[in-house]
Amino acid sequence: MKGKFIAFEGIDGSGKSTQMKLLQKYLEGEGKRVYITREPTDSPMGALVHSCMTGRVATDDATIALLCAADRVDHLRNATDGILGKLEEGYWVITDRYLFSSYAYQGTQLPLKWVIEINRAAAETLKPDLNIYIDLDPARAFGRLSRRANRERYEELATLEKVRAKYFEAFNLLSDEQSVAVIESKEEPEETAKLIRSAVSKLL
Repeated sequence: MKGKFIAFEGIDGSGKSTQMKLLQKYLEGEGKRVYITREPTDSPMGALVHSCMTGRVATDDATIALLCAADRVDHLRNATDGILGKLEEGYWVITDRYLFSSYAYQGTQLPLKWVIEINRAAAETLKPDLNIYIDLDPARAFGRLSRRANRERYEELATLEKVRAKYFEAFNLLSDEQSVAVIESKEEPEETAKLIRSAVSKLL
């Protein structure tokens, strides 16, 4: 593959969206073509996942985990804008919520090893060249989320604390399989961006 694949992770409110845009700007300045994508996707499956995650469609957490896994496979292979195709075209692909997010969020309700197993197909098809985990104190993240007009059901302080712990549990379980850079979130986004660029520079 000609491009590189970078996945952003972190609890909700950690600033992933801002950092993805800043990294895109930096990479494009280095002459790279960059494609940003997200999960859940805009596909019918992704729309169903989002409806379940926000509680608009009632279902259990095991079903949500399975839907997330199915959406992730489509995210990889979709003929129009799938990650694999973009990498073959030479794009550097940046995404959030690729593998670890599902492990962490669903792992608060389900056995983490089981969640990892149902995501195995995507993990074996494509591993990110780098997983960037933005670490932020859950209380600070929750403060940011509380200012949003529509908060999802997972966005509660107690859940964010559990999710942060599950991220590190997932990192330990997958330490031999995934490359993870833990980046401490700074008050100024540009300070965090510098740390991220340093981690990414090893791939350039």
